[in-house]
Amino acid sequence: MNIQNPRPRGAGQSATPAGEKPFEPLDYGLYVLTMVGWSASWFAIALQVGTVPNEVNIVWRFALAAAIMFAWMVGSGRRWRFPRADHLRFAALGVLLFSSNFLFFYYGAGYLVSGLLSVVFSLASMVNLLLGALVLGEKPAMRTMIGAVVGFSGVALMFWPEIASHGLSRSTLTGLLFCIAGTLSFCSGNLVSAAAQKRGLPLVSMNAWGMVYGTAWAAFLALLLGKPFIIETTAAYLGSLLFLAVVSTVLAFGAYLMLLGRVGGARAAYATVTIPVFALLISTVFEGYVWTPWAVAGLIFVAAGNVLVIRGARR
Repeated sequence: MNIQNPRPRGAGQSATPAGEKPFEPLDYGLYVLTMVGWSASWFAIALQVGTVPNEVNIVWRFALAAAIMFAWMVGSGRRWRFPRADHLRFAALGVLLFSSNFLFFYYGAGYLVSGLLSVVFSLASMVNLLLGALVLGEKPAMRTMIGAVVGFSGVALMFWPEIASHGLSRSTLTGLLFCIAGTLSFCSGNLVSAAAQKRGLPLVSMNAWGMVYGTAWAAFLALLLGKPFIIETTAAYLGSLLFLAVVSTVLAFGAYLMLLGRVGGARAAYATVTIPVFALLISTVFEGYVWTPWAVAGLIFVAAGNVLVIRGARR
């Protein structure tokens, strides 16, 4: 049975849309958890790429995360039985948000430093609004459109030094296209999650089932492509796997999707404004990323574009 409007609207309950409600302390805490969990995840993804096939990396990561989520769901007495129609929503969420999204970025990590992956991903707030305009007919404000142009221009500036030196190489273009595909998959999954939460589906149960379907989809792709189900037994691989499964997936994704339901898609994606800064700092220390004036200007443009988009969405 689908649950509609799980909380009755009483006289004291605000009818303010999620995208216009003032932030509460919990919202700030969810932002911090999302930012920390995802900032370091890009470098952890880079540590995963190499020996183990990307599809199999997704299987191990989300199988572990799904096991944790199911233990949490069952142990806390949360609902875990749902009708077939809801399982179709969970499957869509799993394919888009808990499988394909990451698979594209894992492939992108083979061509770009991890910090640049996060820069492209930071366009999620803009893509969320563009998809909202296309799918839901929500006409964005002029300020929002300007912010989108500024943000996309910032990404172009960050990639400009390499393009100017070597042209738009096949390697750079391939990595960029993988990241764009991953961002589109992520934002499409946002629409599925937001719609499911509006129907009253519980977040923990939805994520747990979504991770199961995401794991199954990645396993199907691995079998279809003939990828070996192997695991690397090094400390770097196993440590990054645990971090990605527990912190970046279970905790950070739960925080982000809770934000999605509380403050709206565009404002939830505001967490992506600061993620590239920390991710690029990690790349600077561990991957030798070199800051140029173009990179600094591009990062400022990306951050400014996100802020314009979010504030435009609030209006």
